[in-house]
Amino acid sequence: MPNLLDPMYWLGASGVFGHAVLPGILLIVFVETGLLFPLLPGESLLFTGGLLAASAHPPVSIEVLASCVAVVAVLGDQTGYFIGRRIGPALFKKEDSRFVKQHHVTESHAFFEKYGPMAIIMARFMPFIRTFTPVVAGVSYMRYPVFLAFDIVGGVAWGAGATLMGYFLGNNEFVHDNLEKIILAILFVSMIPAFYSAARVYRNRRRERRQEQERLPVPD
Repeated sequence: MPNLLDPMYWLGASGVFGHAVLPGILLIVFVETGLLFPLLPGESLLFTGGLLAASAHPPVSIEVLASCVAVVAVLGDQTGYFIGRRIGPALFKKEDSRFVKQHHVTESHAFFEKYGPMAIIMARFMPFIRTFTPVVAGVSYMRYPVFLAFDIVGGVAWGAGATLMGYFLGNNEFVHDNLEKIILAILFVSMIPAFYSAARVYRNRRRERRQEQERLPVPD
C-alpha cells in the first residue's frame, strides 16, 4: 500500500506507466478527484511531473502537462459532484443509520451555503478531503454554477500550480540532490490538514456519544 503514494512507483522508468507520463498523471488525477479513491499521490505526483517536464529529454511539455492536469482536475470534481447529486435524494430520505444521520446531511448543506466557495478551493490542497468534498457538495445540493466557478479556480491553482512549481524547481541543484526528501516533505505537509480534520471528527463523535450516554435514563 505505501507504494501507491510514491509518485515514482507510477512514473519511474520501471513504474506502472513507464514513459507514458502524461496519460498516467491524468488518469491518477481523475481517479483521485472523481472516483472516490483517495489513496493516490497528489501534490507529490504533480511536482514530480513538473520535474520530468524540466528534464533534458522531457516526456511531455510543461504547457501541455499543466493545462491537461488543470482540465482533468476540474472534470474529476464534476464527476464527484454529480455522484453526490445522484445519491443525495436517497440520503435526504434515509432514516438515521450508524454512519449517516439526517442532521449531518442538513449541516453539510448549511455549510456549503455559507462557506462553499472557499471550501471548494481549499479542499484542493488537502489529500482525502479533496476526494470527497465534491461528493458532499453534490449531496448538499450546492448551487452548480457556484460550484463550477470555484472548482475551476481551485483546479487551475492546484493542478497547474503544483506542476509549474516542480517545473521551475526542476533545474535546481538542491532539488536534484534531495528529490526523495522533498517529495516526502510535500506528502507530509499536504497530509497535515487531513490528519487535523480526522482528529476533529473523531473528537466530535466521542463528544456526541458521551452526550447521548448522559441523556440515557439511569436504570433503577
